[in-house]
Amino acid sequence: MTRTAVVTGGGTGIGKATAAALAAGGLDVVITGRRRDVLDRAVAELGDGVRAVPFDATVPAEIEAALPELPERVEVLVNNAGGNTDFGRAGDPGLAGLRAAWLANLEANLVSAVLMTTALTPRLADGGRVVTLGSIAAAKGAAGYGAAKAGVLAWNAELAFQLGGRGITANVVAPGLVEETEFFGDGLGEQRRTALLAQTANGRAGRVGDVAATIAFLASSGAGHITGQVVHVNGGAYLGG
Repeated sequence: MTRTAVVTGGGTGIGKATAAALAAGGLDVVITGRRRDVLDRAVAELGDGVRAVPFDATVPAEIEAALPELPERVEVLVNNAGGNTDFGRAGDPGLAGLRAAWLANLEANLVSAVLMTTALTPRLADGGRVVTLGSIAAAKGAAGYGAAKAGVLAWNAELAFQLGGRGITANVVAPGLVEETEFFGDGLGEQRRTALLAQTANGRAGRVGDVAATIAFLASSGAGHITGQVVHVNGGAYLGG
């Protein structure tokens, strides 16, 4: 029986690279996201073994409507959808605007993962894998975005015990600076990029393939005794603990 994976936010960047890595490993992969055109281009590029189901993972009604199109059995769930919603955001700088900004990050990064995992838990195969994207920002800050990613860590710790009795693992992969993504919108300023690179031990930015390879390992049979963990992929910019 072919193993099946669902990758949220799979149309670009880390999600797309992860879909490619999982498909190369023999899995049938379903990528999801809000933008049908982006998903269609990704499917055309990734080729056989990958299909797309467009919906917004922060909206319960859209998830429920998409369930008939999602696999009946899921061996691997990758909660990749999210990003720092503060980038490019314009709004009221007062308390109402601050509240809206923090809630937007929580919805995009934590609530989306909770909703998707809850919706697909009945379909998760025994011995399956759940991998959720965290961030170095959970340890280093970044306002509502960092707080949302810190929330992912706390939720994942509980999830590992909720699913562990079925042999299902739940882990977080926390990247540092990764280029080749839409994360920084119009781009990362050179001064900021130089400062971030200076924090690494290997002197380079991460690549989407670095993160995808880590996710693919956690999704593999060889990672069956790794659960409840945070795996940092940041070139040493944060050493974890």
